[in-house]
Amino acid sequence: MAQGDSCTYPASCVSIGGAALLISGESGIGKSELALALIDRGARLISDDHTALRPGNGRLIASPAPNIGGLIEIRNLGLLPVEPGPDCPVALLIELNRAAPRWIERSQQRIILGLAVPEILLSPDSRVLPIKAEMALQAYGLKG
Repeated sequence: MAQGDSCTYPASCVSIGGAALLISGESGIGKSELALALIDRGARLISDDHTALRPGNGRLIASPAPNIGGLIEIRNLGLLPVEPGPDCPVALLIELNRAAPRWIERSQQRIILGLAVPEILLSPDSRVLPIKAEMALQAYGLKG
């Protein structure tokens, strides 16, 4: 996965207001579904399923992974084209996890390529998951 100062990370990624939101979790848990719902709410797809990450100005920069840029897997429909948004700095990592706590006081941190990224767990079984993801980005994501 890692190659020098970059890596391909197992997560979907969208940008919201110029901030990249990584969406990780086990296979089939709904990463692409959340990305699609966020795109419907105005987000831009960066990459689906795997995201290229590299350091830049003290932050991780997300871009489409090789060979899958501009495609999103939509269950029951297949791989469909979506115009990818520009590379942008990662502000938050959301892990979809059915064991997510009911509430948190602060985000955790995940170290990727030597850089700390705020991380929170969200249950994938919420009808308002895209709204929670946007609120998490505002509350726990890196600013600027």
